[in-house]
Amino acid sequence: MGPLASTEQRIEVSCRSCGAQILFEPLQRTARCPYCDSPSVVDRPATEDRPDPVFGLGFVVTRDEAARRMRRWIRRRRMGPFGLRGRSAEKVKGVYLPAYLYSAAAHTSYRASIGERYKDKDDKSRTEYRDLEGRHSTYVADILVTASRGIPNDEIEGIEPFDLGVLTRYTPGLVSGWIAEEPSLTREECRHLARQEATAHVGQLLRRFLPGDSVRDLRHHVELVDESIDLTLVPLWVFAIRYDDEKPPIRVLVNGQTGKVYGRIPLSWAKVGLILAAVAALIGLVRLLVWLLQ
Repeated sequence: MGPLASTEQRIEVSCRSCGAQILFEPLQRTARCPYCDSPSVVDRPATEDRPDPVFGLGFVVTRDEAARRMRRWIRRRRMGPFGLRGRSAEKVKGVYLPAYLYSAAAHTSYRASIGERYKDKDDKSRTEYRDLEGRHSTYVADILVTASRGIPNDEIEGIEPFDLGVLTRYTPGLVSGWIAEEPSLTREECRHLARQEATAHVGQLLRRFLPGDSVRDLRHHVELVDESIDLTLVPLWVFAIRYDDEKPPIRVLVNGQTGKVYGRIPLSWAKVGLILAAVAALIGLVRLLVWLLQ
């Protein structure tokens, strides 16, 4: 890669193959030369909210395999809009999404009512509750949260988990030839998301940790210390499927490592109406048969 000429919003990179100037937008990390199609990776100065990636995961699922999984997933959405199942993707992109990998030690103080079931003298089941309070410590690791405003965190949760056991140190070669986005959420915004997930995870752990047959009125306060938060690039296949020319396309994500699929498919109210009409007709038929047999 040639020398960088920085402007306020964009960066120009000299193509190593043909020497042409490639313009990188603020949230781009990769681009292809429009003249020779050679891939380039920009080397931006790191900042607090746009640090250099620390880790990355490579693509395992090919474009064709991702498309097959997406189509199979679409076919199972039986209550989706008419015409959706027969449509092909309008756009397909393989993207390295920026995400933060978070871990921390969690120290929790808690109070709860613990229920113990027993049989009384009449052999009836009873539950007796007693108050319990204490402290619990654990280590919360491998929480992944989006760093992109374009792909919200609940969509990433929909295609998790990623196999973080094969996480590698980031090198520019990992993203060369792919679309790679820079973070558009600040580090503090992502830390806030990660802390929310960590706190919810600790609450689930507490319910499994506490004794007794049931738990109610659980109140807990979590203190997260020794935090680490590292920018990580994760692979996604992004499909845009338009089922209606007057409506925006539906986005379907495929985990580029595991092939897990997620998307938000709108409910077809026309199909719901047809089902309700069929149920009403069946009820009417049953009533008619009962009347005729009387």
